[in-house]
Amino acid sequence: WGYLNCCFSSMISLNSAFISNKPTSSCRPGKRITFVQPICSLNKRNSGIALSSTSSTDRNAETKSKRTVKVKAENTSAPVEPLQVNATTETIDSDQEDDLKFTVGIIGFGKFGQFLAKRLVASGHKVLATSRTSYDKVAKDLGVGFYSDIDDFCEEHPEIIILASSIPSTEKVLTSIPFQRLKRNTLFVDVLSVKVFPKYLLKRVLPPNMDILCTHPMFGPDSGRGSWNGLNFMYERVQIGPGAYRQRRIETFLRFFRDQGCRMVEMSCEEHDRQAASTQFITHTVGRILGAMDLKSTDIDTKGFEALLNLVNNTANDSFELYYGLFLYNRSAADEISRLEAAFKSIKKQLFGRLDNIAREMLLGSAVIEAEKNSSSSNNSSDSGIGKQ
Repeated sequence: WGYLNCCFSSMISLNSAFISNKPTSSCRPGKRITFVQPICSLNKRNSGIALSSTSSTDRNAETKSKRTVKVKAENTSAPVEPLQVNATTETIDSDQEDDLKFTVGIIGFGKFGQFLAKRLVASGHKVLATSRTSYDKVAKDLGVGFYSDIDDFCEEHPEIIILASSIPSTEKVLTSIPFQRLKRNTLFVDVLSVKVFPKYLLKRVLPPNMDILCTHPMFGPDSGRGSWNGLNFMYERVQIGPGAYRQRRIETFLRFFRDQGCRMVEMSCEEHDRQAASTQFITHTVGRILGAMDLKSTDIDTKGFEALLNLVNNTANDSFELYYGLFLYNRSAADEISRLEAAFKSIKKQLFGRLDNIAREMLLGSAVIEAEKNSSSSNNSSDSGIGKQ
């Protein structure tokens, strides 16, 4: 008991020394006092006193600071050395940001979901997937964790969730997600080929504290089979909560596509749909029209015809459900169909109009045709004179 009383007295004296910055007789010369753990360790062999103070959060050396306090007294009359605090900041530099890896969940593990998963895994991210159809073997080959039950999928707490379902099924899929099993700040990323529809659907269905990033990789498993260099990637930051972590997460996700060589295009979802209707939708429409003609390669194909065949192959490999979604969920698509029909009628009229003139000359003779023209012009002149009178 006497020994313990001595120790407690020493602790009280040390506390007073820290406050007043004056030495005490209880602080023996040459002894170090280090705060590392909340346990007081007393050692009879060493008359020094070691105090430890470490919280559970301080054990993560990457994110929390370590503080070491040293007190050294040469004698009872010498001043105590200033407290030496060695602390690391919580900021993350650009090199560390490049190393950030996330758990990415993909809902809808069809061709496009698998296409993205392969690249994400190769970049070092942990990838999970869920889908209505079982893809256990495919996922295993790609190094992806597959969950048939969406509840089990959500309980893995992916930090980023990519919606890669078909356009018509997106609302049903989204409303079936058990959001209560996810982190409250989960980032949702849609990769649909239309943008206004998912933008407002996500804002309406998701809990308000979740983040939303609308994107459209303007390529797929066929056009992006090799390098993604120069391929367009459209995105809009729709809803991002406060905090440095959430900003870094968005930038890290976008950097993944930038590092793959994509041309990053920041654009509103409304502007995307307007432009995509006259580019992507028309491309799919023409490809399907040519596909319905059952075009075949020949021994004398031109480069232009080969390009058309490639267009047919690319659009035919996409499901009709995708094409239907491009039409149904983009308000500008119907206008483009009307423009396409009007343009085709105009070209057809020019072709058959000239053909009619040639056929009439062959049947009636050039003299008759010339006489009809002269008669028509004289009638127009007389009508003009009547108008003047």
